[in-house]
Amino acid sequence: MNPIAVAVIIMLALSLMRINVVIALTISAIIGGLIGGMSLIETINTFNNGLGGGASIALSYAMLGAFAVAISKSGITDLLANRVIKKVKGKEATVSEKLWVKVSLISIILLAAISSQNIVPIHIAFIPILIPPLLHVMATLKLDRRLIACVITFGLTATYMLLPIGFGGIFLQNILLKYLVDNGVAATANQLPLGMAIPVFGMVLGLFTAIFFTYRKPREYKESMILEIEPESKTINMNHVYVAVVGIMVALGLQLYADSIILGSLAGFIIFTLGGVIKFGETQDVFTKGVHMMAMIGFIMIAASGFAEVLKATNGIDALVNSVVGLIGDSKALAALLMLVVGLLVTMGIGSSFSTIPIIATIYVPLALQFGFSPLAIIALIGTAGALGDAGSPASDSTLGPTSGLNADGQHDHIWDTVVPTFIHFNIPLIIFGWIAAMVL
Repeated sequence: MNPIAVAVIIMLALSLMRINVVIALTISAIIGGLIGGMSLIETINTFNNGLGGGASIALSYAMLGAFAVAISKSGITDLLANRVIKKVKGKEATVSEKLWVKVSLISIILLAAISSQNIVPIHIAFIPILIPPLLHVMATLKLDRRLIACVITFGLTATYMLLPIGFGGIFLQNILLKYLVDNGVAATANQLPLGMAIPVFGMVLGLFTAIFFTYRKPREYKESMILEIEPESKTINMNHVYVAVVGIMVALGLQLYADSIILGSLAGFIIFTLGGVIKFGETQDVFTKGVHMMAMIGFIMIAASGFAEVLKATNGIDALVNSVVGLIGDSKALAALLMLVVGLLVTMGIGSSFSTIPIIATIYVPLALQFGFSPLAIIALIGTAGALGDAGSPASDSTLGPTSGLNADGQHDHIWDTVVPTFIHFNIPLIIFGWIAAMVL
């Protein structure tokens, strides 16, 4: 039994049984280590050594949570939300007006997710700031939050897979192209978007399916639970709004300059405090609320780092990839399919599509060249195999991010409302269209 496959399957099974993801990751890591030939002590020590890799991310999310709570107290995000709520509530709101608001809301969230990867490369930092104030609007429109989870995850993942700007530049040019060229593929930067276009088209179809079919029906949410975290009737102080604008700009600028969510969020939090949005005596309570909002995502990322460290220590990834080579035979179609499936397992296991390509490329690229795949087909094959599992993994920031905003009031389950919907609507199409791309390009 391959320790990677067993550990990932157990982790997914436990998560689907609604067992806490941190516990699921820990149990799966121990089992994976034991199956991989490590002793219990070695497994625990390796797991503990890996925890430090997620500490910086956890602190970043804790600071971001405090900053998000501070922004919420300023009322800046409530300006838009209150206007929209007044528009869609009451007898004056027609069906067409509500539909227009729903379309506009989905479009704004999608554009924000796409922009977070390139125009303003802050990744998931916008989610706990933008989404919680809009929960009122979603509840009024009876909008299914599973749809919003799919919209956000699509914007986070499809963007870096297709557009070579921002995070896409890192994924496509710095990682994918580098490892293709290093392993003998005559690929160029101009070919990258062309090679990834068909797999991303599969994700587009998955998004359309979620919007127009799977989650088109109304879904009820308890507004009383939303009001506990986002009071609808609170008075908006415009001076606080102006302070919020300055705080957000400073936080964004520092984050982009220093590449540090911690520094940006801290600076923004200080500006909110000095500007009177948060009283000095309230800083402890605000920070505590922020940590509470983002605590679970932080602990999951810490546990995921330990989980990944154990899986790497078992050397199960190389064994898994090599085992595929032995199963393929002379079938080019089977070769493409199995490479994609193994890519899915590896990415869901280590939690990072950016880290998967260096692992699989050294074996996949020579194998693909041996089967006669063209450079465009290899781009599609390796790029898709690397990105598979980013959407739909319980420990990926592409799913943890949407949950952090949509579950602010406790009415959105991470596994069944984010992970399962994104896995179905994006990973399945990626396998299908990634395979098609590898066969036709």
